[in-house]
Formats: sequence, structure tokens, C-alpha cells
Amino acid sequence: MIAAPRIPLADGSSIPQLGVGTYKVPAEVTADLVAGALAAGYRHVDTASLYGNEREVGEGLRASGLAPEDVFVTTKVWNDDQGFDATLRAFDASAERLGLDRVDLYLIHWPIPSADRYVDTWRALVRLQEEGRVTSIGVSNFSPVHIERLRDETGVLPVIDQVELHPRFPQRALVEWNTQHGIVTESWAPLARGGLLDEPVLSEIAARYAKTPAQVVIRWHLDRGLVVFPKSVSLDRLRENGDVFDFTLDAEDHARIATLDTGERTGRNPDLD
Repeated sequence: MIAAPRIPLADGSSIPQLGVGTYKVPAEVTADLVAGALAAGYRHVDTASLYGNEREVGEGLRASGLAPEDVFVTTKVWNDDQGFDATLRAFDASAERLGLDRVDLYLIHWPIPSADRYVDTWRALVRLQEEGRVTSIGVSNFSPVHIERLRDETGVLPVIDQVELHPRFPQRALVEWNTQHGIVTESWAPLARGGLLDEPVLSEIAARYAKTPAQVVIRWHLDRGLVVFPKSVSLDRLRENGDVFDFTLDAEDHARIATLDTGERTGRNPDLD
């Protein structure tokens, strides 16, 4: 059974360090995949309104037989729904699709500074947390300049910043800034969308531990104190991804993986939106 440790959050709650991502998981397989992942021991599921599978995530949660309080669920407000009132409506719709009265973590999906609505959106998240409908609130794809504005205008910092992060794009400066401000960093595209798995450095390290390159990269995220949720449409692969708690990487491994840093993103730059 997969038994991921939990990382404390600044608001007093905690989050399982390893989860299941559902981006681009087809709706028709999502419920079975979520239920199977939970049966394997996962206790953290990440979705978003954009993904079009919140309803199926909810079906998987119920099919698992687990109580809602035993599974950590994240969803996100999409760009088109930003703004105070629109965000409140978007949350209502997400909660209805998930079949949940309360969501563990609600994120602003992107800052979209050109639209200049993310502060009002954040105020809506603060309201949802005050009402007890959301346990924790955070952001996704936010840079320090965006987060500082949230703090300066509302007095409330996010507890999570979910960003693209992998050995080719390790985001060291952002992780350090977040840590200094009590913000946990969460990694999306943790395997660079599969682009890392043929790297000789990772294959060599994996062979020493009798692990796969993907397991080595997941362990790299965990060793750095990051929250990570690799995505797969294969339940066998999800089980394999969770088999990472019987080894740790040493300093030499981390130094070798650091050589893979190219600054290369797989997604867009949020500062340019």
C-alpha cells in the first residue's frame, strides 16, 4: 500500500506529499482510475474545472468507499471564471460536480495579469475559506510578484503555489522564495510530460536502485520537500509511481540530476499572460 507522508501547511492543515494528477485523463476512465488509485493507497487527487472530469473524480471518490475527510481533493478556478462573484459561482459548480460540501484545496489556476482580476478572485477564495467551504486556499503558476500583490492587498498569503517543476526546470529561486514565506511548492508536469524518461543520467541512477527513471524523478521531488502528483491513465503505472518510499537519493545523485537543468518549460510562461 502506498503511504505518502503529509506536509504541514501554514494554515494548520496538511497535504499528502504524493498524489494523483488528472490533467488530460479522459472523463470516461477517470472514475475507475481514481477509485483504483485510492484502493492502492493514494489519498490525494488533483483536478480542475478546466480538465472536464470533476464529476468523474467525484464518482471515483464515492466508489472507493472512503469517507470524504480521508481523501485530499484539489480543484481550481479557471481563467474565464475569475473575479469575485464569478469565482464563487465557479466554486459552487465545481463542488456540485465533485459531490462535495467542502474542498480541501482551491487554487487560482493562472494569474492572467493582463486581465487584472486575480486579486478579486483571491478575495473570493478567502471568503470560501472563512465560510468553511474550503479548508485551504492557494495559487497555481504564480510568481513572487503576483503573490506579493495578494498579500499586500488582502493580508492573506496562499499556502500552496502549484507550478511547472521538474529536473529540466527546477525553479530553485521560486522554491526558496516560497519556503521563506511559508508556502509549499507543488510540482505539475513533474516528469516533464515524459520527456525526461530517456535521460541516460536518470537511467543510470535508476539501475543502481533497481527503480525506473520515473521513480527516480518522483523521489527527487519528494527529497526536495515538494508535493508531487504524476499523472497516468494506467493504474499499474500509478502503483509503480507510488513505489518510491523505500529509497532516497544521495547528494551525488542530486548533483548529477542538477546537470539536467536547461531552464526549459513544457508549458507557457505565466508572467507573459
